[in-house]
Parts: sequence; C-alpha cells; structure tokens
Amino acid sequence: MTQHLHHLRGCAPAPLALYLKAIGILRLIAEQADPDARGWWQDEHFCLLTKLDRGEIESFFLNDYSPTPLLAPWNGGSGFFRTWDAKSGKLRNSKNAAALESLLETNDQRVIQLRLAASEVTTTLPAYCVRTDVSKLSAKERNKLLVLPVGDGPTFPVIPKDDSGKLQVQRTLLRMSRETPFYRSALVEVAENMKGPWLWGSAGNDGNIDYTGRFFENLNLILTPKDVAKNERLLNCSLFEESTHGLLTNAAGKVGQFFPTGAGGPNVTTGPGTQKDTCLNPWDFVLMLEGAVAFSSSTTRRLDPTAIHRSSSPFVVQSHTVRKSTALHEKDERGEQWMPLWNRPACFPDLSALIAEARLQVGRRPAKRPIDAALSIARLGTARGLSGFVRYSFRERNGRSHLAVLLGRIKVKHRPNATLIDNIAPWLDQLQRMSRDKNAPARFVHAEQRLADAVFAVLTHDETSARWQAVLEAAGGIESIQVGDTAIKAGPIPFLSPGWIKAAGTGDGSAEFRLALALGSAARGFPKGRRPIDSVRHHWLPLEPGAFRFSVSDKRLAHDSRVVISGRDPEADCAAIVRRRLIEGERDSARSLPLKAAFGCDARLNDLAALINGEVDLDRVLTLARAFMAIDWKNWSGKEVHSNLPTLPSRDNRPVPDDAWLALRLACLPSLKKSGQASGNVVSKDNITIPAEPSLVSRLLSGDGSEAVRIATRRLGASGIRTPFTSAITDPETARRWAAALAFPISLHSARRAVEILVPDFFGETR
Repeated sequence: MTQHLHHLRGCAPAPLALYLKAIGILRLIAEQADPDARGWWQDEHFCLLTKLDRGEIESFFLNDYSPTPLLAPWNGGSGFFRTWDAKSGKLRNSKNAAALESLLETNDQRVIQLRLAASEVTTTLPAYCVRTDVSKLSAKERNKLLVLPVGDGPTFPVIPKDDSGKLQVQRTLLRMSRETPFYRSALVEVAENMKGPWLWGSAGNDGNIDYTGRFFENLNLILTPKDVAKNERLLNCSLFEESTHGLLTNAAGKVGQFFPTGAGGPNVTTGPGTQKDTCLNPWDFVLMLEGAVAFSSSTTRRLDPTAIHRSSSPFVVQSHTVRKSTALHEKDERGEQWMPLWNRPACFPDLSALIAEARLQVGRRPAKRPIDAALSIARLGTARGLSGFVRYSFRERNGRSHLAVLLGRIKVKHRPNATLIDNIAPWLDQLQRMSRDKNAPARFVHAEQRLADAVFAVLTHDETSARWQAVLEAAGGIESIQVGDTAIKAGPIPFLSPGWIKAAGTGDGSAEFRLALALGSAARGFPKGRRPIDSVRHHWLPLEPGAFRFSVSDKRLAHDSRVVISGRDPEADCAAIVRRRLIEGERDSARSLPLKAAFGCDARLNDLAALINGEVDLDRVLTLARAFMAIDWKNWSGKEVHSNLPTLPSRDNRPVPDDAWLALRLACLPSLKKSGQASGNVVSKDNITIPAEPSLVSRLLSGDGSEAVRIATRRLGASGIRTPFTSAITDPETARRWAAALAFPISLHSARRAVEILVPDFFGETR
C-alpha cells in the first residue's frame, strides 16, 4: 500500500494552539480515515505518514470529518442553559445556545450526530422538566425558569430556576456525558466535586470564553460555509501554511489561552491595538480543541491518589519560578504542562497510551514540580521514544483570563549524574515549602529560586562543571543566609556523595577548584571507614557533632565560639581558621596546625603561589569549599579527583611560593605523631619536629610580615632546618595573603619539597 508523507508546516511545537492542532489532525485521521497513520515532529513542524494523499486529506476534512461532541452541560454558557434578564425582561441569548440552535437547523449529517448526542441527554431529564413554548410566558414567569435549548422548537424543556433544580439537571447531564472524550479530558472527579485541569481552564471555559460554545461557532463556519472556495483555502492554510486571507476578526475569533499572540488587544503587537484585532483561522480552533481532547485526565489520577486534582492531567506539574523571564508569585499561575515531542513515527494508539501513562515520576512518586519533571526526564532518557518536551505555563494576565506562555524546550537525554540530585532532593522540597511562607525573607526566597534555577539547568542542559558548581555555590548561599538566624529549620547542606566532585571538576583545571577541594576536605584526621574528625565545617556553621544538624538553643542557632567565618573578607576568614586551629592545637598540647586534607586533595605549591600573587578568586574558592565540606568523605577514594586533574609541567618548571612563605608554612604543619614519637610536625626521615607558633597569624594580619618570618625561621632553626635568611620584608597586602594561604593543607611530600627549596642539601643528595 502506498504511503504518503505530508509535511504539515501549519503545525508547530509552539504556540500551544499549533501543537494541539497537530495532535488533533493525527487523532481524527487515525480514528476516522486511516488507523495506520503515523506522525512525528521534524524541523519544527509535524510530519504525517498516511495512505491518504493531499487531495484525500482535504476531502476528508471538508466532507467526511465527524466532529467530536464537545458538550459541557455543567457550564452556564455552554448552550444548555438560557436565562432571562430580570431587569429588561428580554431573553439573554447565549452565543453558545445560538450556535447550537443554528447547527440543529441544518441537515448536514455530521451536525445530526451532534444533535443526537445532545438529544440523548434530554431524554433522561428529571420528571419535572416540561416542554413549554417560552414565547407565551410572561416576563415574571420566564424569570423563574431555566430553559434547555435542545430539541425541537418552538417548545423547549424548562425547569424551575432555583439551585436545587439547576443542580439536579446538571448532575443528570453529567451522568449522560460521562463517557464522552471531552468529559475525560476536561474534568477530574475529586470526592463529590468536579474540577477542571489547567489545559481546559475551568472545565471548558476561561474567563468569559466558553470553549464548547466557540467550538460550535467555528464548527458551523467550516461545516456550512457560505464561501466553499474560501473554506478550502483556510483549510490549506491551517494544514500546509499556505497564504490566504479571510481570517476571523470578530468575537468568534477569540482563541483564549492557547494562542496568546492571536488574542488581540493592546500591547500584543507593535503599534496600537484593540480587542477587535483578533486573527483566527476557524480550522485552527476546531482542530486545536480536537487535539486537546486527547489529553485525558481521568486515567492519571490512579498514579497518585493523594495528588491534587490539577496535577492529575497528563504531564502537569505545579508552578515554580525556575528559568522564567519573570518571577511571578505562584498564586498568579495555574501551573505548567509539558507537551511531549517525538522524532520517530508513532501511531495515535501509542500516543494515547503514552498520554494515559504520563509517567513523569521520581522514584515511586509522581513529579509535582518542574525540578521533579526534569529529574524524571534525565533518568528516563529515551526509554519512551521521546526527543523532548515543550514547557508551557498557564499564567493569569487579564482579569481572570490566562495565557499558555512558552517557557522553553527540554531535550530528552540520559544524564548519569542526575542521580546526584537525590542527595539534596528532600532539602530542596523543604526549602521550597519555606520560601512559600508569606513571612519568608526576600533574600531567602531569591536564594531558593537561584538554587532551583541552577538545579533545573543542570538537569536540562549539557552537563558542564560550571553548571554543577553553580548548584554548589547556590546551596552555599542558602547556608550563608541561615547563619544570620534566618530559616533555621532548613538545615545545612545534606551529605553529598563523592560523585559531586567528579561532576563539578570534570574539565575544570582551575586553581580555585583544587584549592576549594583542599579547604573543603580539611579536618583534624581521617579514620579509615569513618567520617572525618572535627571537620573545618564547624568554623562556618554552629553544628552538632558530626556536622549533620544545626546546633539550636531556644529555637535559634546556638552561639558557638568555633564559628569564626564572617563571610565579608575572604582573606580574614582564611586567617581566622588558621588562628582558631592553632589555638586549639596548643590547647591540646599538640603545638601544631590540626588541618589535613582528604587523600589526594592536598593543596599544590603552584596553586598556593598563584593565591599569594593575587591570581586566584578567593571568594569563589570559599564558596565552593563551603559546599565541599558537605561531601561524605568516608566514601572518598581519591580516584574522582585524580582522573580529572590536568597534566602539570615538570616539578622544576612549576611556580612555587616565596621562600619566606615556605618558612611560614613549615612552621604551621599538622601533627604527624606516631607511636613513641614526640608531638610536632615531622618533615624528615629523621623525625625532626617543628612546633607551631600561634602568634604568626596575628603578626601577618597586622601587616608585620618581617616579624612573622623571623619567628618561623627561629622555629625551623631549632628543629635543624637552617634557612639562608632570618627575616623578610613584604607589604601588608601580601602579608595578609600569606596568612590566608596557611589555611590550605599541604601533603607531607610538599612539605619536604619546601625543605629542599630552603635547604637543598638537607636530605643529603638532592632529589
């Protein structure tokens, strides 16, 4: 059988109206003309593979197309209810009702099907509904009745105009329309209440626009056209984007939320505009709603019985301000719906199964936020044959009307590192809940949005070290806000798996990253198979032992004298860590600087030389180090960092710090005490120890580098390391950087290398 490929350039992924139109075309042809029809997205348009050639497709829509009965008897303006205006005593004709009556008067076979669908509803009306010729009723009598304009005129079924009567009729009509496709897509049953998904506004209407009424109006225009040739041109324009004229510019052209730029009115386009500027192809509107019917809401309710009714629609998540042009409050938005794209031929039953399943899930729970949806897509990859999603947000703009605003496109791609977000997922949920509080500080709300943006970006774009580092930096920003006693319940950054270091460091050969790793891993010691002892994280936050929870007193962060980081001056903060650790080392009779880095994370001498020379962004170093302090170092092997370090030049060609600073560094080393060995710092095979001197840091911070170096060389000389100098002169700024550089732990190998530089023959033969 010959298959014809049609490029429907009138269908595009955006705006939402054109996307739904493509789904509607595939659905109608598959259900009424060619069950084997296939469709897919390619080069920003929809492709249709079917046995119908172009002429047969046009003939199908012009002559054989059977419309779907979009009946919304629960809406007052749907055409089933007509009310009298008590003030004027005149009939207030609903445009829906007028359109319905117009259709009922025609002899078109497709309209007769709609009439039969409506007639089936009227056959089971309550017994007290009687047929009455409303033209013979007085104004007072009319005001007490509701009229159902369905059936043969001039008599219509009427019921008492009171709440009980109207409610009874609506329930009856609902029972009769329960099996229709429109009912399954436009309503979700919650207990005894009926709610409408965001795609259909408020169960088929948005503001003062009733979609079922507009559907009948536009359907009447294309099924019983006054100008047949013009109708054919409009169809070709809708399907194949052929140029034409004669688009609607009247009230029937209102498209609602699906096509924001075609809604007309001021500020829609350049120049002045009015509401009469609406421009709409009636075929676009009809096919758009035929496509919207495919998104059934009732089946997805089974996936999560506790979910809110709005999220029971396929691929719907709650609103969150991630990657948006404006940061609106959530109450101004109905939510988001992610429309799937696929680049391989698919039949409509397969698409229906995908929509019915709607599996945007994180673990066993459905995705409820954009971040959850992005995480689900990153894990699912291409398992469902999808190539991407188009992200729409339903935003309130004009009165109570909404617009389906395009937020972007998400590419479906397997991302192995996406599982890292699991480490902070509960923390993110808690942050979002707290940011919704009306009393939440503005800076906390903005910090939470920044973190959400960073997480969303890393899940929806190509993975780079910069994006993963942005997540860590944003998480550190949340912690820094909490130091000021804000949002205490959020807690510190949860423990992170070592995979974060690989994700954040792949391709990043910067000194900032390596120095941040050295400081972030610093602790008093690293017992095998256990978490570090006395992590440097305690100098940033008041934490309980184990650095897992905040230390709280009287519902506030407890005062902890070990917290010495102010966050205002990075050089002073680094020096404060060194000074505090030296004091603690002296208190423990160790006479050392108790700071060691995790295996393979020690600071390099060439990186420290760049820091001392002012070539390193110390603010960025501390920001990253703050996040690295949350790494679960007991599971660290060192392979994650060694596999990503750039190739370095030979040792002789690497820059090293000044000799004066090397002397200071050797006078501030951690204790490497072993059994039967005196306390101090071992830097030689002869077990020579170098006691630390706490006053060094104070001297450096005051700008007195000369005295600090003199004290250090005296300590070294007493330990047998006689330097060729006893003092040095430097400016106060460099002296402060000298003090800051002492906070970054170095390895024993680097310490011995420093001894070799100062005293080349100290170890005998120069290595």
